[in-house]
Amino acid sequence: MTSTLLFVDDEPSILSSLRRLFRQHGYEMFAAESAAQALEILEKEAIDLVISDMRMPEMDGARFLEQVRLRWPNVVRLLLTGYADITSTIAAINCGEIYRYIAKPWDDSDIVLTVRDALEHQRLVTENARLLALTQQQNDKLKALNASLEQKVAERTAQLQQALKELKRSFVDTVHVFSSLIELRGGELGGHARRVADYARAIAQRLGLNDAEVQDVILAALLHDIGKIGLPDQVLQKPFNTLSVDLREEVMKHAQKGQSVLMGITQLKNVALLIRHHHESFDGSGYPDHLTGLAIPLGSRILAVANEYDALQFGTLVSWQLKQQEALRYLLDNRGRRYDPAVVEAFSSWLAEEKKMPSGGVGVRPASLRPGMELAQDLLHKDGYLLLTKGYRFEPDVIAQLTRMEQAEKQSVTVFVKETPNK
Repeated sequence: MTSTLLFVDDEPSILSSLRRLFRQHGYEMFAAESAAQALEILEKEAIDLVISDMRMPEMDGARFLEQVRLRWPNVVRLLLTGYADITSTIAAINCGEIYRYIAKPWDDSDIVLTVRDALEHQRLVTENARLLALTQQQNDKLKALNASLEQKVAERTAQLQQALKELKRSFVDTVHVFSSLIELRGGELGGHARRVADYARAIAQRLGLNDAEVQDVILAALLHDIGKIGLPDQVLQKPFNTLSVDLREEVMKHAQKGQSVLMGITQLKNVALLIRHHHESFDGSGYPDHLTGLAIPLGSRILAVANEYDALQFGTLVSWQLKQQEALRYLLDNRGRRYDPAVVEAFSSWLAEEKKMPSGGVGVRPASLRPGMELAQDLLHKDGYLLLTKGYRFEPDVIAQLTRMEQAEKQSVTVFVKETPNK
C-alpha cells in the first residue's frame, strides 16, 4: 500500500526539492506553503507522514506539529530545521513529539532512509495496537465464556486423551501386524515376537528404564525379525547352527536389513538401532558391528537375552529344544560372553518371581463375549499369528467375526478377558 507524505515549508524551492527527491520512491505527495494550508490538507486527505519546516510565518513548525499530534496522533511527524535553534527544536520534540528532526541542508540518502524507517516504525506501532485491541476483544470474550470454560476444556482434554490413546493403540497394533508377517511362514515360530516382547518388557522395567525406553524395547522386540521376510522357508525352519556358511551369512544380514526397513519411519528410528545390534555379543564376537560391553545399546542387550531365551526353547538357535530351566542355565553360563550379566540377572530374578504369580484373566468363548470387555492376554490364532492385542476392548462386529471363525474352523477358541469387579 502506497504511503502518503505531506511537505510543509514556506519556501517553494524546498517543496520542489522534496517532491523531486521522493517521487522516484513511489510515494503519494502533497505540499503546503503554510501551517494553515497543511491543516486543511490533513482534514481532507489520509496522510501518513508530515515533514514540516521549523521557521514559518504565523505558526511555526513546533506549534503546527503539536496540532498534528493532538488531532491526528497516528501521523508520523518530522521536523526540518535550517538553523541552530535548540530551544525551538526542544519545543518541537516536547510538544509535537516528533519522530526525528533533520537539519538543512539535508543528505538525500539520509532523509529518504529516515522517512522509510519512520513509516515502518509507525506501521509496527499501528499493527501492535491492532493486535492489542484484538487481544483485548478476545480476552473479553474469554471472560464471558469463563463460567463454562473449565468444563469445556475438561471435555476437550478427555477427547484428545482418548484420541491419543487410540492413536497409540493403532500404532502398536500396526506394529503387531508387521511382527506377525514373518510368523505366518512357520507354525513353530508362532508367537515368538510376542513372547520376546513380553520378556523384554519385564527386563526393561526391572532395570529401571523410563516409559519411552520401555516402549522402544517392546517395539524392537516385536519387529526384531522383520529383516528375515525375504529369506527362504528352508532357512527359517532350520536351527542357525546347522546352516551352511553361506546361509548363515544371509541370516546374519537380517539385523541390518531390519534397521534399513524401519529407518524411514521417524517414530521407529531408535527402534531400528536396537534391532541392528540385537545380535551383538557382550565380548564383541557378535554381529554386525562387533560392539563390546556397554557400547552395545542397552535395549539391544535386553533383546539378545529375551530373543535367545525363547529361541533356545524352540530349537531355532541350536539343533535341539531346551527346557525353560535349561535355557535359563544357558543364559547364566554365557554371562559376560554372549550376554550382559546385569541383564541376565534381571531376567533370572523376574522369571523366579513370575512362577509364583497366577496368570490373570478369565477364559470365555466368543459367544460369551460382551461389548466393552477388555482382553487380558494377546489373542493368537491356532497357527500362531496375532489376532488381537492385550487391552483391546471388544466391539460387536469383532465378537461376531470371532464367533464365525470358531464355527468355520470347527475348533474352540478361548478368549481371556479381565474380570469385572462385582458392584
